[in-house]
Amino acid sequence: MSQENVELNRRCIDAVNRRDLEGFLALMDEDVRADSRLAPMEGGYQGRDGVRRWWRDFIGGFPDITMEIVEVRDLGNFTVASIRSRAHGADSLTPMEEGLWQVGEWRNGKVVWWSAYPSEAEALEAVGLSE
Repeated sequence: MSQENVELNRRCIDAVNRRDLEGFLALMDEDVRADSRLAPMEGGYQGRDGVRRWWRDFIGGFPDITMEIVEVRDLGNFTVASIRSRAHGADSLTPMEEGLWQVGEWRNGKVVWWSAYPSEAEALEAVGLSE
């Protein structure tokens, strides 16, 4: 079942790239918790309404963002993915390119928690592993 989670992770990123909010939400558990990299300032996002708010903030801030999965690791109920993002800020022509590590926890084919980390070590630590 965990290999299925790798494919579900790919579908989430694909939905972001296609700007398919409804497709993205269909992959989320009703009580999903999302901790973006801005969570220390914004707080986390809870439930599908929280994900809608995250989407509005994220896509609003980076309307042309594209995300590429470099690697996804199957860790049972978790996936850990290396993501490369490219975008311009909504009010800027300055390009942004960023790498991050995303952790997803999956249950019954849905994301129940996801979070982003600046390093592989922090992502692995979040799921109880170390490099």
